[in-house]
Amino acid sequence: MTLMTLDGQRVLVCGGTSGIGAATARLFAGQGADAVVTGRDAGRLAKAAADGLTARRLDAASDEEVAAFFAEDAVYDHLVLALSGGAGAGPIAALDPADLRAGFEAKFWPHLRLVQAALPRMAAGGSVTFVTASSARAALPGTAGLAAINGALEAMVRPLAAELAPLRVNAVSPGVIDTPSWDGVPAEQRAAMFAEHAAALPAGRVGRPEDVAQAILPTVRNGPPPGGEAARFGVRTTCGAGSAGRTGGCRRCGSSRPRRGCRCGRPRRTPCRRP
Repeated sequence: MTLMTLDGQRVLVCGGTSGIGAATARLFAGQGADAVVTGRDAGRLAKAAADGLTARRLDAASDEEVAAFFAEDAVYDHLVLALSGGAGAGPIAALDPADLRAGFEAKFWPHLRLVQAALPRMAAGGSVTFVTASSARAALPGTAGLAAINGALEAMVRPLAAELAPLRVNAVSPGVIDTPSWDGVPAEQRAAMFAEHAAALPAGRVGRPEDVAQAILPTVRNGPPPGGEAARFGVRTTCGAGSAGRTGGCRRCGSSRPRRGCRCGRPRRTPCRRP
């Protein structure tokens, strides 16, 4: 398959001044794209501008700011949503509903708000990529709240792809990635946690923002879901219906990998395999 070039295309990376978003914007700019990043931190915005990116302040939690941003006369070929939110973790017995609600307010609702506002400004045949997290699928104690937040985002991918075609909709779901979001964890504790996770990965280390950016790139360029190198760091891609490399599949569970039967239990014409 011939991948489209990003040369001259305009890419908007929300949450693009730090971590995965910043790495993605730099990678796209290196591919010839006009990369526009948004964020709230003045220092990070200034650094992004110094790196040659178009940096704009935007609080994605504000209806007014989002509406004003997309009221401008600009068209975007691709939208990458890399907003982060750490609230909502912890054992379910002790999880404060207010903390979980804050997690949704920090990640789920801003993602949804941005997609809705951006639609009139998206070029036909472009793409939307959500950056979620492996907590959406991993069965790890203390992550039920995070699974709810990220799982809710991933659950929208296939329906949105069907609804918004020819706009392509995908999600990239990283595992543990060494980003500034971990800076609040004491260095010794953080190193021990990274070492524990690294021992379970083929690469022998946790991922870096650049690894995830490389996984996002083919979803934007209409390539097949990333495997190989990206998979070595626990990065997973969820492709929407109609995306390159994934069509058809089970109409109940949405899976589209070939197999004799479907684990959701429904008889169907197109064999699939749920992850």
